[in-house]
Amino acid sequence: MAIQASDPVFQKISQDPFARWMGIELQELRPGYSRLTMTVTPQMLNFHGIPHGGAVFSLADAAFAAASNSHGQTALALSMTISYLAAAAAGTRLVAEAQELRKGHRAGFYQITVKTDGGELIAMCQAVVHRKKDSFVGQ
Repeated sequence: MAIQASDPVFQKISQDPFARWMGIELQELRPGYSRLTMTVTPQMLNFHGIPHGGAVFSLADAAFAAASNSHGQTALALSMTISYLAAAAAGTRLVAEAQELRKGHRAGFYQITVKTDGGELIAMCQAVVHRKKDSFVGQ
């Protein structure tokens, strides 16, 4: 079931200062799932003229953070690995989806994909979070 934009969890996640600065937008949030988008700008390109790995990673990381915190319980990254499979041109809209594979009491495991809005796979990630007992809502 989708978490509505009016929900405090959605609002808190969608206001992430770094993600907003990168132009990353939260499109969909469900328990254990998120979909975010970002348009590649010329400032995100490296000296080869392709998106900097850090820009792609930032989008994937934001999707990971959204999915892992979608339960309203504080979740902090322990590790994240990324494989870059293709490059995209400036102006391309990228879509990151994060899916919870397992939610434990203290750890959570996630798979993240980054694709173009046309469906071309750009990057794949695996990630692990540590879950704290507290809620971040209302902070």
